[in-house]
Amino acid sequence: MTRFPRFIQTPIHAVFLDIDGTLVSFRTHAVSPQVRSAISMVRGKGVKVIIATGRPLPFVDNLGDLEYDGIMTVNGACCQTSDGTVIRHNPIPAEDIQMMVEYCHAHPLPMAFTSSDEAYSSFTTPEFIEVFRLLDIKIPPHLPIHRCLGKGITQIVAFISKEDEPRIMQEVFPHCTAHRWHPAFADIISSGNSKEEGVCAFCRHLHIPLSQTMAFGDGGNDIGMLNRVGYGFAMSNARPEVLDKAPFVTESVDEDGVAKALFRFFS
Repeated sequence: MTRFPRFIQTPIHAVFLDIDGTLVSFRTHAVSPQVRSAISMVRGKGVKVIIATGRPLPFVDNLGDLEYDGIMTVNGACCQTSDGTVIRHNPIPAEDIQMMVEYCHAHPLPMAFTSSDEAYSSFTTPEFIEVFRLLDIKIPPHLPIHRCLGKGITQIVAFISKEDEPRIMQEVFPHCTAHRWHPAFADIISSGNSKEEGVCAFCRHLHIPLSQTMAFGDGGNDIGMLNRVGYGFAMSNARPEVLDKAPFVTESVDEDGVAKALFRFFS
C-alpha cells in the first residue's frame, strides 16, 4: 500500500530520515545501495539530509559511511550538524536522575543509560539482550547506577512493563516522558523533546521553512514529525496507527521505500 502526493508544490530543501525500519532494515541491519544512491542524489542537488532517530548517538552504529548534513538523536533531545555544531541539547533533569538512582537501590531495574558520548547498563536480562540483538547494538558495559549522576543523561532505556509505566513515570520521572515502540521497554527522555521539535530546531538553524521539508519514518515517535513537515511519508511496514496518521505512504524499508520516493520526486 502506497499513498503519494500527485506532485510536490514547493521546492524541498531538507529531508529528515528515521533509521530503524526506515533507512535500515531489521533484516539486513544496513542501508541498502539503492537508498545510499538516492541520498547522494538529493544531497548533490543541495538538499540537506538530516538523520532523525530515537537512538542516542552512542547507539548510531548502523549507517556505515553514509554522508548526511546533520543528526537528531534521542527523539530531538540532541541535534547537531555534521561538523559537530550542537543546535539543541535537552538532557533528563538532574532531580529525576537522583530519584531514579534512589528508586533503583530499592527496586533494581534493567536499564541502559546514554549521554552524548557514552552508554552503559545497570544489569541485563534475557529480554534486554534480545532487544539489543534485534537492533544489532552492542550490549553496553555494566557500571554502578550512581554513574548517572552529573553525566547529562539524555535517554534511559527502561525495561518496565506497560502496566508499571504510569506509576514509575509519576514517582520517579515527573519531568520526563516515555516512548514505547516495543512491549519490553520504554525510552525515557526529558519532557519537551520530540522529533517534531528537532525538525523545528534544524529548520530554524538552516533558515528553511517547514513547508519545504520532507520526512520518512515508521514508528509512533515519527507521527508528529511526519505531520509537521511539508511532506511526511510513513513506510508501508509502519504500525497501523502510523499509516493512518501519516499524510503519505511509501514502500517498505525492504522495498527501498525511501529511495523510490526520493527518485520519484527529485530525479
